[in-house]
Amino acid sequence: MGNDQAKKDLKIILFLCSWGPHAAFQQLQDKDCRIPAQVKMVRIPCSGRVSKALLFKPFEMGADGVALIGCGSGACRYGVGSITAEKNTADTRRILDLLGLSRKRLRLAAFSPEDPQGLLDFLNDFVEEVAAIGKSPVQRPSKPEQPADSKAVIKEIIQKHDVYACQDCGKCSSACSLTLAGKQYSPRAMANAIIGGKLDDPQVQKDVWACLTCGICYDRCPSAVNFPEFIRDVRAVLKSSNGNGNEAHGGFFGSLARTMTSPELKGRHWHWLPEDIKTDAQSKVLFFGGCAPYFDVFFKNHLAPATLDSLKDSLRLLNFFDVHPILLDEERCCGHDLLWTGDRENFLKLAKLNIEAIAKSGAEEVIVSCPEGYRTFVKDYPEAGLDMPFKVTHIHEFLEREISKGSVGFKPLDKKITFQDSCRLSRHMEMTDSARKLIDRLAPESFTEMQDSGAGAICCGNCGWSGCDSFSKALQVKRLRQAKETQGDLLVTSCPKCQVHLRCAMQDPFFGKDLEIEMMDLTSVMAKTICWE
Repeated sequence: MGNDQAKKDLKIILFLCSWGPHAAFQQLQDKDCRIPAQVKMVRIPCSGRVSKALLFKPFEMGADGVALIGCGSGACRYGVGSITAEKNTADTRRILDLLGLSRKRLRLAAFSPEDPQGLLDFLNDFVEEVAAIGKSPVQRPSKPEQPADSKAVIKEIIQKHDVYACQDCGKCSSACSLTLAGKQYSPRAMANAIIGGKLDDPQVQKDVWACLTCGICYDRCPSAVNFPEFIRDVRAVLKSSNGNGNEAHGGFFGSLARTMTSPELKGRHWHWLPEDIKTDAQSKVLFFGGCAPYFDVFFKNHLAPATLDSLKDSLRLLNFFDVHPILLDEERCCGHDLLWTGDRENFLKLAKLNIEAIAKSGAEEVIVSCPEGYRTFVKDYPEAGLDMPFKVTHIHEFLEREISKGSVGFKPLDKKITFQDSCRLSRHMEMTDSARKLIDRLAPESFTEMQDSGAGAICCGNCGWSGCDSFSKALQVKRLRQAKETQGDLLVTSCPKCQVHLRCAMQDPFFGKDLEIEMMDLTSVMAKTICWE
């Protein structure tokens, strides 16, 4: 009886193409056939229009299964709908596996108007399969709570970040990457508008969400107004009152992070790990890799990034120094993107789950390779009042510490290299030297800095998967042109998102070929050339 009730409680979303499949579904309704009550149909214009973000959204909201039904191969009215649906479904199923939800919860099928019985059989079979897997462990994420007095909260935020100290000198605007890319945008004008009570103005809100939070304005501000953190806190107020901002990729990565706030979710974050990498569940060192596995899957068909390589090579470098770290199968997102897009409540849930899991592992030191993850652990968790019973070290700090002990060298690298600074390490954490100390130890043909480097480096054009537009693209194009001007043939990075965003600019139909340059994370460059002397 309990199993029957559990089966009845299943929630299954059916995305149904308006052409052939819907005609078959309509026949089932006309004949009063017993369509499974667990199935809720959503009519769509074409299966190819259902993006990965839309396929995944029901799982974030607690759905137990999702079916996407379109037209058969060669029958799509739009030509490529069936092919696109196959790619999106395959990628989303891989993401479900990484989360530990099981790819079997998502199915793709095709039916013609002449096969209503086949459609009914498919739906009944899918319900049985989902019932065998069981209810989803994902709890519907909570929505940010709207403050009783938003204006009073905004006033507190202005005071907290001492925005009144703004001298209206314009140094922030003259340095802002978006402004220099041609966007009508000014941090000081936005600050003045918010101080003046104009946050309800649609243009002001649009500008709040457009900010890259790269930190170059804070770096140049003579009054030390931390504009990025001011924007972060203002976004939290906007998020609670009128929902999402300008989220890129259909809000997929926000959905992914919120899904991870469910405590019962048991991920398979490291199931792809190569056999040559050694780990030890009893180690006192834990490696926290971040979201790179999801980036490689999500962008596989468009950009084909290799952000996983930075994790593999970071681990190989740890092994080189006889460190066999703990890896958490259920590793979750650090929460960076939720925090910086205004979802503080779900950020805190992720933070507490991460700290609890790491503390339970017995690790005394956590090594982080992602710049955003490093800032989140070192700065944002403590500022949220969370105690961490472990030390946090960036992979660059670890490598410098070990290499400086001696007996380590590097094989010659047949490349002319340049370096892309990450905003979180260079400006937010003031660690412009850490990567350069390591680069100085390498043996490339040459190392040439780009025109804008260190604390003045240009952002890759996006942060927190929000605010992506033509001006972000212009920034990326400008940055790649600077890299090419160095006459280098290898752009070394330290952030997986920099790789994704700069690779995206290389797909430009007009300038793409002129912008192409090989990219590799610094950890990968080191792992390929390090040796004992």
